[in-house]
Amino acid sequence: MHLSVARLFRASRQLSNVVNGKWTTTHYTVKDRSKDPRWAEVDMTRVTDEYDVVIVGGGPGGLSAAIRLRQLAEQAGKECRVCVVEKAAELGAHTLSGAVIETRALDELFPTWAEMGAPVHQKVTAESIAILTQTGRIPVPIVPGVPLANHGNYIVRLGHLVKWLGEQAEAAGVEIYPGYAGAEVLYHEDGSVKGVATNDVGIAKDGAPKDSFERGMELHAKCTIFAEGCRGHLSKQVMNKFDLKEHEMSYGIGIKELWQIDPAKHRPGYIEHTMGWPLTPTQYGGSFLYHIESDGMPLVSIGFVNALDYSNPYMNPYMEFQKYKTHPSIAKQLEGGKRLGYGARALNEGGYQTVPKLAFPGGCLIGCAAGLLNVAKLKGTHNAMKSGMVAAETIFPDLEANKTVTPSGYQPALDKTYVMKELKACRNIRPAFNSSLGMYGAIAYTGLFYVLGRGMEPWTLQHGKPDNEKLLPKESCKPVDYPKPDGKLTFDLLTSVSLTGTNHEENQPAHLTLKDDSVPVDVNLAKYDGPEARFCPAGVYEFVPSESGTGQRLQINAQNCIHCKTCDIKDPTQNINWVSPQGGEGPKYNGM
Repeated sequence: MHLSVARLFRASRQLSNVVNGKWTTTHYTVKDRSKDPRWAEVDMTRVTDEYDVVIVGGGPGGLSAAIRLRQLAEQAGKECRVCVVEKAAELGAHTLSGAVIETRALDELFPTWAEMGAPVHQKVTAESIAILTQTGRIPVPIVPGVPLANHGNYIVRLGHLVKWLGEQAEAAGVEIYPGYAGAEVLYHEDGSVKGVATNDVGIAKDGAPKDSFERGMELHAKCTIFAEGCRGHLSKQVMNKFDLKEHEMSYGIGIKELWQIDPAKHRPGYIEHTMGWPLTPTQYGGSFLYHIESDGMPLVSIGFVNALDYSNPYMNPYMEFQKYKTHPSIAKQLEGGKRLGYGARALNEGGYQTVPKLAFPGGCLIGCAAGLLNVAKLKGTHNAMKSGMVAAETIFPDLEANKTVTPSGYQPALDKTYVMKELKACRNIRPAFNSSLGMYGAIAYTGLFYVLGRGMEPWTLQHGKPDNEKLLPKESCKPVDYPKPDGKLTFDLLTSVSLTGTNHEENQPAHLTLKDDSVPVDVNLAKYDGPEARFCPAGVYEFVPSESGTGQRLQINAQNCIHCKTCDIKDPTQNINWVSPQGGEGPKYNGM
């Protein structure tokens, strides 16, 4: 075994949540510290700080909101204290996307972004869409109105763009705190959001305080913007508290690799999207492959999106991606190249039907935390940025006169922008895949209604029950046979995880918490053959022999977690609850 992989594997075993020979959940969000005598003498007071606006999440949406607030304050000659907390050690380190972007929101935020040095250089020069069969490909014409048409767009390394946006935000006077995870939502006595608390640090794996224990800070704000991205764990809480959801979100998992390829095969600016093989016609998903020149290197961003509404518990999204790369038309572009990066992230696929109520007392949701990804376009950056800007413009006028700002005008204002208009226009494309005709029905629908009818059909299709409820019992499904990785084009999971740079302090409770420790074996393993060991793209969940020698137990290798949130979504009983580990931990992506 390669040394770095072996070291990672050993570390993951050390960090697995096994205490005194017994596996258990010890995180304080599950185990009440007030009833634990080990915490009786610990000072639990927090330092507090006051802001006008606190933003949770330093991605494109959160940073755009922060920048716009400071721009408005500068224009008005008023002070506005804005804080951004980001769980990654540095801005962009947790950012993962394809990514082809529309620059329309960037144009509005910084009309001279090109002269300012924004890392947005690679214009799309050629594109293709195809349906893959096992050995061939069927071209799909790109006509005006097709959501995936990308003329005029740019290929970017989104983490680098996020880092640049952070530099602009700091220059504008935004206070940015990378390495601090928003861990708790704070409320006023009237129930409105008061702000957030950052995570506690210095807690041992068994849940006891260490000598290095430090309580998190309280960050109070007149308005709190949640910009955590897909399935944010604080966003999930405020959605439930304020009953914001009207329809269940549908999700996918996007798995990506970054390759340096043979210069003779490189076509800077070329992009392609495919659907079909290796998925069956009834499974939603597809691929992207983007050629970009970056720092003089011939790079390819390649990825596979697998919908999380699949029914076969033996499905393995990671292995579907590896299998996809063996297709003759894909393999020939990568052969002779070198893989530089790997990562994965859940993404919202619900679209217009599943956008929740966006404002609530003391705060609002923006970007992918609000479900604003346009899955038909495979784009969310411009929507995230624009939603952050609109939120800022709605909040700012009320800051001076109010102690708590409820941005009730935010959603109506967003409805008038291209964000909601484009989501509404293609609202039925993703749910059309849920018909018995699967991919073919959706292609026919897209052609008839979106391209010819411009999305003007009077009805709205719904997604149905949530993704976690769609798994079938193991007896109803056949195991999937995946080829063994060859180490050149396809790779084993731990080798891939070693490329993410992920790291977590070993002696801390696992942040993959379980509401009931018995469910993984008694329900998930017994009924579904332990799907968490397959749907996780980082090897976090592993069924191993129990200490008694009879049966199995679930081992949680929290060291491997790349914060994709798939487990929080796809766990069939919703027994897994992802919470923030100590700030600054997780993957360290470089322009993914």
